[in-house]
Amino acid sequence: MTDLLARPVLKRFKVLKHAGLVLLAVVMLYPVIWMVVSSLRPGNEIFRSPGLVLSDLETHNYGEGWNALASPFGHYLFNSAVVVLGCIIGNLVSCSMAAYAFARLEFTGKRLWFTVMLGSIMLPVHVLIVPQYIMFAQVGWINTFLPLIVPKLLATDAFFVFLMVQFIRGLPRELDEAARIDGAGHPRIFLRVILPLMLPALATTTIFTFIWTWNDFFSQLIYLTDPQMYTVPVALRSFVDSTVSTSWGAMFAMSVVSLLPIFLAFLIGQRYLIKGIATTGMK
Repeated sequence: MTDLLARPVLKRFKVLKHAGLVLLAVVMLYPVIWMVVSSLRPGNEIFRSPGLVLSDLETHNYGEGWNALASPFGHYLFNSAVVVLGCIIGNLVSCSMAAYAFARLEFTGKRLWFTVMLGSIMLPVHVLIVPQYIMFAQVGWINTFLPLIVPKLLATDAFFVFLMVQFIRGLPRELDEAARIDGAGHPRIFLRVILPLMLPALATTTIFTFIWTWNDFFSQLIYLTDPQMYTVPVALRSFVDSTVSTSWGAMFAMSVVSLLPIFLAFLIGQRYLIKGIATTGMK
């Protein structure tokens, strides 16, 4: 009898919980929805009628925004794609090798260096940007993509190293021992045994690197001053000009275009992202 009385209460609680989650999702997504709607409005109506109801559907903002800057917006999308691809490859190669070393190798000062590596996570980019800029300026790398890509080849993203270390520690050591009995050394064990099993962690690293690099504005603004080298975040900043009127419709339209790769990356890799985070937190 108690169970029969409890079922309607539990059902109402679930309905209220889901309704609250839907409401919270709408509140969080409202700025994005408003930006999409504003990209389909004439420029003089964007702030005059800030609601979500469209009186007229205008698509000329996309054509105007695509050709508004010195180069077509596709040029900046290509620049961002080059930087993102280089950062992804750098993080996957260097962070996986560093993680294998911390998780499986024994060397002097291992715990100390692992602690130092974790401590580097707490250093904000603003602390490092000045010495890095001076160093890269001395080697002539300013206005190139090298300052944005080369550090990734040196396992500078400690978060991904830690994530992969936790994942590798969850793999049975018996796999290593079986491969070692067959005559495999550390390079072969890493490439043939560990790396194929790290797919969830590698996918998580890929997705996070893609999103963080694609949205990175500060570092790209510092190192890229030539308009031909601009990436998407810096190019979007070019729409806002303090000396002339800002083309808000074109800027919102290109902002929507720049968000599409992020949504696609998350939708495609969502399953691996959840699996990677869940498995790395088990140990």
